[in-house]
Amino acid sequence: MSRYAAQTDVTSDRSRAEIERILQRYNASSFMYGWEGDRAVVAFQMNDRRIRFDLPMPDRHSHLFTETDTGRARSESAAHKAWEQACRQRWRALALVIKAKLEAVESGITEFEGEFLAHIQLPDGQTAGAWMRPQIERAYQTGEMPALLPAPGGQS
Repeated sequence: MSRYAAQTDVTSDRSRAEIERILQRYNASSFMYGWEGDRAVVAFQMNDRRIRFDLPMPDRHSHLFTETDTGRARSESAAHKAWEQACRQRWRALALVIKAKLEAVESGITEFEGEFLAHIQLPDGQTAGAWMRPQIERAYQTGEMPALLPAPGGQS
């Protein structure tokens, strides 16, 4: 199966700008993006929640870019072009995901927190999804549910 937008000619910059326009259209109160190492980050605030998508970027030194499908070495410029194509594909996919989630909420198909739950940024900076994944794994391994969160202020 082929990847969505695998052959796109839409630049990463244009996809990021599209994400910003989508968020404005759906009344986000803030937006930011940045990158560090091998990941990009898109974050916004909406419905009194901070939402963060961590977008892993492809490793530019991967054989997927440095070699052809037949295993021959690519030139540096060809490898860079293949890597940029993979980056463009990921940005297009992220734009699609954000737009689809917001439209599902707007159309009444789902609720905001349910649709964005894994990407809600918690007060300590991690996302709800990153916080929940180990607990879900443990629950499946042990068959036991994790303890409930304490109430604010330590009250039960």
